[in-house]
Amino acid sequence: MTAPPGHLDLAARWLGGGVVAASDESFGFKENLLVTADAAFEPGHYDHRGEIVDGWETRRRREGDHDWVIVRLGAAGRITAVDVDTSFFTGNFPISCRLEALAADGYPGVAELTAADAPWSELVAGAPLRGDAHNLIDIEDPRRFTHVRLSAYPDGGIARLRVFGTVIADPRRWDGVTVELSGAAAGGQVRWSSDEFYSSAHRLIRPDRPATMGEGWETARRRHGGHDAVVIELAASARLVRAEIDTTHFKYNASAAFELWGASEGAESITSTTLPSTLAWRPLLPRTPLQPDTRHEFDLAADDVAVVRLDAFPDGGLARLRLLGHPTATGRAEAEQRWRAARPERILPAVPARRVEAPS
Repeated sequence: MTAPPGHLDLAARWLGGGVVAASDESFGFKENLLVTADAAFEPGHYDHRGEIVDGWETRRRREGDHDWVIVRLGAAGRITAVDVDTSFFTGNFPISCRLEALAADGYPGVAELTAADAPWSELVAGAPLRGDAHNLIDIEDPRRFTHVRLSAYPDGGIARLRVFGTVIADPRRWDGVTVELSGAAAGGQVRWSSDEFYSSAHRLIRPDRPATMGEGWETARRRHGGHDAVVIELAASARLVRAEIDTTHFKYNASAAFELWGASEGAESITSTTLPSTLAWRPLLPRTPLQPDTRHEFDLAADDVAVVRLDAFPDGGLARLRLLGHPTATGRAEAEQRWRAARPERILPAVPARRVEAPS
């Protein structure tokens, strides 16, 4: 199941999500929950634990209440839905689940997250689950969270967990450094693209490096003129200083050239299907040739940019688009307002730094 338009899987591994801890993983490893690929299962294969499953599966409970798993989100944000995927679990899935979330500063460990006074907030209480199904649960909570805890009642197997939502960046992390403001991890969004025949344009703004051609954006072959394009809303209006156009792994089908355009406003008028003609585009980079399977870097000097359009000539594939710069004072203030408005009342504080003495 893919994320709704404008939303990300905040727990995705490519975004930096990770499984922190679980009460039990006797039959299926907890890390399977965040595997990017859909679950797959071939019956009749066994190891020393039992039948090999593609998911997180706990032992049969003979005492106690339930099992649980804690996931660190790759990017903090507002959670709008979760998919508790029980694919291939038919006689061994939990009958219900509970979802809690927590906001933390810093990098808490298992001890801090499982402490009796940890500030967990309940988002979903006792939702029934179906076996071998995508159990999509909507969530209405405006707060920003960094971790989730999924409880499975009483035990059993869950194949995948997707935590859909929108990134709300902490703008304090932007101060004094150059920021990839187009990136999904900062809150950048792909708002429109001309074609996604082979793969989604949303892959352009992932923070990782592509491992294959399939992890980039590839369009159909154009037969009747024109060119392809993609529009990205930055995490904050900014002064852009550098652009990276990456064609890695596109050896025979990379775009031949590109142009870069910017606008100071108008992102709110863009939909996933419509690109208004009223945006006041101005050139950031002229038409420039691209080499296949190459990471290109270009210097920019573009002030007050909130939306960027990349025109790809005539079609083809791009692996990544990165736009680096510094938020404007207005962009920084708006980002902080969003962050403060979404901050829960109770936050798990950062673990104080301590000096570690080198061995003598």
